[in-house]
Amino acid sequence: MKDDKDLFIDVFDNDSDSENNNDSGIKYNSFGELEEDEFIQLEDVSVSPEKQEKQLKEKVKNKHSSEENDISEEKTVKTRKTKKKNKVWNVASKILITLLTTVIILVVFLYVVMWILVKGPSETAKNQFVCAVNESSAMGFLANLYLSKSEIKQITSSNLLQELDDGEVSDTGLVVIPSGGNEDVPDIQLLDIKGKTYRGKMIIVKDPSRVSVGTIETFYEGPGKVVSDICERYGAIAGINGGEFVDMGSYSYTAMPIGCVISQGEHIFGDLYSTYNITGITKENKLVVGKMTVKEALEMGVRDAVHTVHTTGPVLIFNGEPMTVPDTTVYGGGTNPRTAIGQRADGAILLLVVDGRQGNSIGATFEDLIDIMAKYGAVNASAMDGGTSTQMVYEGEVVNSPYSPAGPRKCPTAWIVK
Repeated sequence: MKDDKDLFIDVFDNDSDSENNNDSGIKYNSFGELEEDEFIQLEDVSVSPEKQEKQLKEKVKNKHSSEENDISEEKTVKTRKTKKKNKVWNVASKILITLLTTVIILVVFLYVVMWILVKGPSETAKNQFVCAVNESSAMGFLANLYLSKSEIKQITSSNLLQELDDGEVSDTGLVVIPSGGNEDVPDIQLLDIKGKTYRGKMIIVKDPSRVSVGTIETFYEGPGKVVSDICERYGAIAGINGGEFVDMGSYSYTAMPIGCVISQGEHIFGDLYSTYNITGITKENKLVVGKMTVKEALEMGVRDAVHTVHTTGPVLIFNGEPMTVPDTTVYGGGTNPRTAIGQRADGAILLLVVDGRQGNSIGATFEDLIDIMAKYGAVNASAMDGGTSTQMVYEGEVVNSPYSPAGPRKCPTAWIVK
């Protein structure tokens, strides 16, 4: 039987041998003791050294196994996150591809439809299409996809409304304003206007003295104001957009008018001696349309006036007669949103807007505007700026449906009703 000393030597020898052939990862020092970082407290120190070593090996093995499990779980979590990200990306990619495919199909479809309109057998359809897109600064390029500049010019020039000669001005004597007025007729009427291709609104103002030109505070190369803001500035009950502004397609200055502006007796914009297409109201509250200088307009007593380019805002009715065009297939332009102002023989002012480029209202031609104005008794009438500018305000609300995703377009001037 071995004493304690011999037992210690045997254990030391066994430990030395196991250290040389140890695959368990257990480390011993030169005295056969566990290194500190590998030491694990045994529950029962009375067991034999062989059992102690076995317990140590099992606990070290369990420790390594736990570490491996932790690493495995971490890898599993990362894998799940990666799969989730990949799944989201796959869904997003499918949505993008679907949207892109839809857009491409839509573009091809529209291109084919426009090609049929331009190259098809109907001259009227071609002329309507060219005139309609050519009036829009944003869509004018579409006609160039199918036709040469000379072809476009020929179509548009043959469909322009008759233009007045320099110095030609409407006869204000055709308007006779009754002194007392008809008490049975409302001071202001708001009417719905309907046609085959359009929907719109008309305001009839019995007293023409209530109608004038409102403007933004300052004209400059920047954004203007919507009609409702201009009405608010003057305390007006109603209004429509007025003259044109700088719009080059790629950029626009809605606070910078084109031509001339006279507001409440004051000449505030435009050259005094240049000739403009003027639509104005005199101090006698009579609407006047004509081609004259600002000086001539002021001399004949014009208190409020704006200018519109003939191709965009032509004279519609002149001295009781509708203006004509060389080519009646389109009659002065395509179907678009429109704005116009006119006056009856009894002095009542007609303010008209027609919605366009929408499902329930494609728009109106200048011929449509002439028909509407003539139906309501206008003896003189002119078109104003149209398209996305077309808007009518009544009692603080926009009562028509302007063609603009961002709402009514800003402008520098408006015809307002106080």
